[in-house]
Amino acid sequence: MGYRVAVVGATGNVGREMLNILAERQFPADEIAALASSRSVGNEVELGESGKTLKCKNLEHFDFTGWDICLMSAGSEVSKVWGPKIAAQGCVVIDNASYFRMDPDVPLIVPEVNPDAIDGYKKKNIIANPNCSTAQMVVALKPLHDLAGIKRVVVSTYQSVSGAGKDGMDELFEQTRAIFVGDQREARKFSKQIAFNVIPHIDTFLEDGYTKEEWKMAAETNKILDPDIKVTATCVRVPVFVGHSEAINIEFERPITDAQARAALREAPGVMVVDKREAGGYTTPIECVGDFATFVSRIRKDPTVDNGLALWCVSDNLRKGAALNAVQIAELLGRRHLKKAA
Repeated sequence: MGYRVAVVGATGNVGREMLNILAERQFPADEIAALASSRSVGNEVELGESGKTLKCKNLEHFDFTGWDICLMSAGSEVSKVWGPKIAAQGCVVIDNASYFRMDPDVPLIVPEVNPDAIDGYKKKNIIANPNCSTAQMVVALKPLHDLAGIKRVVVSTYQSVSGAGKDGMDELFEQTRAIFVGDQREARKFSKQIAFNVIPHIDTFLEDGYTKEEWKMAAETNKILDPDIKVTATCVRVPVFVGHSEAINIEFERPITDAQARAALREAPGVMVVDKREAGGYTTPIECVGDFATFVSRIRKDPTVDNGLALWCVSDNLRKGAALNAVQIAELLGRRHLKKAA
């Protein structure tokens, strides 16, 4: 017997991707419900390439009694209100928003990195999915931390507009078209023009000058991987539709060579190493779209610090950064705790 799975936010970018991945990975679900706000009720969403479609139901009128797992990607305000309500009905919530991530009673999970932490989900019946930029980074950091102990990480991100949702993707498309036809360009979703530009600003600014996105990368890495790792981030929005990239400089406690790092990463779950020291011997965002892996390239010594390495990390943010990680959490939950499906 399989699971009953509800997807909240099924009409959004991540919600649709969750449905795709449930189908692609043949998640053992007997029933899947697509849930959204009242304005989307009746809209049809595709269940991957299965040929099946689901009609969206109203989240506010849905009874979660008897449902096993709720994959939620509808923003922090929805999570704040509905997460505890759904969990109280016995349905385990796997939430993609930021609201529960730093709650000490809610595990923050990347299955390749800290699977054992899922055992704490029963405290609130809620599991948090990390920020998209954090998720891909910790997948790459984990095998290196195991090998030589990470002291400090300096990361600069190059984050696609899909991280800001459909409105962000629409704005890049509309501005690009406007430039070519000579129309007026409007910035609505982003603080400045995103077409043919880069914007060093994601989320709100904090008092110390960092943005909330940059704070998330540090705080979430500490919760997922190791509280003693020092992390400083600069997060930048770039005119790419899908796929986040990161330039990462790492300082280790113990000596490590680039060859050792490359070998460890090749063996690591969820990582694909593409690292040839020649033109094109690396992965770019456009090449990672639709793939499950976190790609690592440009692995090299950082000569400016003792025991330092630099690398390039790319992943499909709608997949590993959000939808795939949530489904992987559901798979892990099933294996370790629910054990309902054969």
